[in-house]
Amino acid sequence: MHQMTLAEIARGLADKKFSSEELTKVLLARITQLDPQLNSFISLTEELALEQAKAADARRANGESGALLGAPIAHKDLFCTQGIRTSCGSKMLDNFKAPYDATVVAKLAAAGAVTLGKTNMDEFAMGSANESSWYGAVKNPWNLEHVPGGSSGGSAAAVAARLLPAATATDTGGSIRQPAAFTNLTGLKPTYGRVSRWGMIAYASSLDQGGPLARTAEDCAILLQGMAGFDQNDSTSIDEPVPDYSASLGDSLQGLRIGVPKEYFSAGLDPRIAELIQNSIKELQKLGAVIKEISLPNMQHAIPAYYVIAPAEASSNLSRFDGVRFGHRCEQPKDLIDLYKRSRGEGFGPEVQRRIMVGAYALSAGYYDAYYLKAQKIRRLVKNDFMAAFNEVDIILGPTTPNPAWKLGAKNSDPVAAYLEDVYTITANLAGLPGLSMPAGFVDGLPVGVQLLAPYFQEGRLLNVAHQYQLNTDWHTRPPTGF
Repeated sequence: MHQMTLAEIARGLADKKFSSEELTKVLLARITQLDPQLNSFISLTEELALEQAKAADARRANGESGALLGAPIAHKDLFCTQGIRTSCGSKMLDNFKAPYDATVVAKLAAAGAVTLGKTNMDEFAMGSANESSWYGAVKNPWNLEHVPGGSSGGSAAAVAARLLPAATATDTGGSIRQPAAFTNLTGLKPTYGRVSRWGMIAYASSLDQGGPLARTAEDCAILLQGMAGFDQNDSTSIDEPVPDYSASLGDSLQGLRIGVPKEYFSAGLDPRIAELIQNSIKELQKLGAVIKEISLPNMQHAIPAYYVIAPAEASSNLSRFDGVRFGHRCEQPKDLIDLYKRSRGEGFGPEVQRRIMVGAYALSAGYYDAYYLKAQKIRRLVKNDFMAAFNEVDIILGPTTPNPAWKLGAKNSDPVAAYLEDVYTITANLAGLPGLSMPAGFVDGLPVGVQLLAPYFQEGRLLNVAHQYQLNTDWHTRPPTGF
């Protein structure tokens, strides 16, 4: 049962081959048995899961249907879940139980999805390795000595290890696509505003976007269908019709124009990954796609711009965690200033503190124009590059990451080295574009991903290309040894 995809589970439930309750019990037992090796879950919600599974079975017995009705999933632990701990991977929120459900959680619950638990993550989504979590690092099921990527590493590791078929995740600078690449999954970052951010604890409000992590493009289409849509509670949500993402999966790729930016194949890219990307291009050419070299000239400025904008927004968003209303509070504060200082100093880990300090500096009166304003101007240049490129091509293709997953602890002493691993993913967040990573092969036994980018609200096109590619390759079907 644990080897089934979301699509296979939907068919099995519809054909009454098993019940949601039976499947949920199998997966809960598997998580209990195997997750101690991975540390991919922060909270298991057995009672809720069995209750939701029984309700889904009852709904099916009454004639209801739906791809997510009775399907088991998990939520990254920054989506608020009513009455359940929502920690953001931080000591600051270790005791926080959300009083309401995030829109994504509510929408998926209404569709009948079964929540097995909350997955581990980099603290407040700040990291590329899932090593900054207060609950400990997550291990990559492909090699337990390596990172699974971050910040959605818990969701990625759990899905890759077949502990469950799919999970929600978030992407601020590549935090869905990079873990997908490191763990042999398909991960989709939707257009900014396509999925509601209400109830999703913010890191950088103009960059954060929720999306699905699963083993196949078909499964991502199913989960995104349940997540997407306008939400009046979210001022950044866009009122745009949501298409049937599964309906276009079978479309032909004949004549599809794929752009390959020359800047992607620089000295920083592992040559073995470059070779796998070229192999992926050849596969898509066989399916009728037309390849064209393009240029994204401002890509080189994206990392410095991102690491000004994101920490600046984080310093603002995280100012609410002050030990007063909720979250960690220091013991016996002498006065209000002492309460603030010690609560925040004790509650936040080193990476979060580092980014808050950088952000506060960039927003300070003497440096706002020199750093934050200039970074926003670069952001516009990055967006303009993409708009020009999409006048020539339908899709942009390249590597998801410059290197395979590194060893646990290998970059802890040099945060900038980890930041540079986001070089191919952050541009989509700066521009607000949809992006997808899909499995493309292995280097030294570790998975490698190929990234696809599309114009705004063209998630269906990304899923179509990935699905057609996966019908003709088998990288995505390979499980990690021991799982």
